[in-house]
Amino acid sequence: MKEISVCIVEDNKDIRQALEQIVSMSDGYHMAGSFPDAESALAGLPVLHPHIVLMDINLGGMSGIEVVRLLKPRYPDMLFMMCTVYEEDEQIFEALAAGANGYILKKTAPARLLESIRELHEGGAPMSSQIARKVVAAFSKTPKTHQVSLDTLSNRESEILVLLAKGLLYKEIAHQLNIAQETVRKHVYHIYEKLHVNNRVEAVNKYFGR
Repeated sequence: MKEISVCIVEDNKDIRQALEQIVSMSDGYHMAGSFPDAESALAGLPVLHPHIVLMDINLGGMSGIEVVRLLKPRYPDMLFMMCTVYEEDEQIFEALAAGANGYILKKTAPARLLESIRELHEGGAPMSSQIARKVVAAFSKTPKTHQVSLDTLSNRESEILVLLAKGLLYKEIAHQLNIAQETVRKHVYHIYEKLHVNNRVEAVNKYFGR
C-alpha cells in the first residue's frame, strides 16, 4: 500500500506534536512536515507537496482558511482537511468555499482521524458527524426549486448521497445498505459523473442546491 504523505499546520505546539505522533507512528502514512503558522506553511507546502494537509483554522495571524484560498488554485491536487475545535456554520462554509476538501474536529479519535485522511486520499470528503449535521441542516433550508432534478440520480444513488452528506465513510454506507464497499465506490463515481462534480462536498452542494 502506497504511503499517504501528510503535513500539519497548527500553532498549538502540544496539538501539533500529538498529530505528528499519530501520523508518524501509523503504517501507511508518512509525516512529511509540520508548520506553526500560515507564513511558513505558504512557503513550505509547495516544496513538500504532500497528499493531505491537516489545516488549523485559527493560526494567530493569517487564518488557515486564507492559506487554503491561496494554495488550492495553484495546487488543486493537494487536499486540505480543516482540523479545528470550532463548529460554527460560517467557518464551515467559508472553509469549504475556500477549497477545503474535508473538515474534522480536533477531539476526533486518532483511529477515526487516520481513517478520514485515507478516505480523503481516496476521493471522499470526510466531515465529523457534528459538522455534517450542521451542513445537512443548512441544505434542508434551501428552497427545493433550486435542487438538481431528483430524476438525475437513481434511488440507490440518492440514498447514498444522503448518507455521504451525513459524513458516513464508504464502509459505513456499505454496512448500512448491506452492499459491498466497492459497489458504494462505483455508485459514488456515477453520482459525481451525473452531477458533474469532483468530490463529496461539491456533490452535496449541487444536489441540495446550495
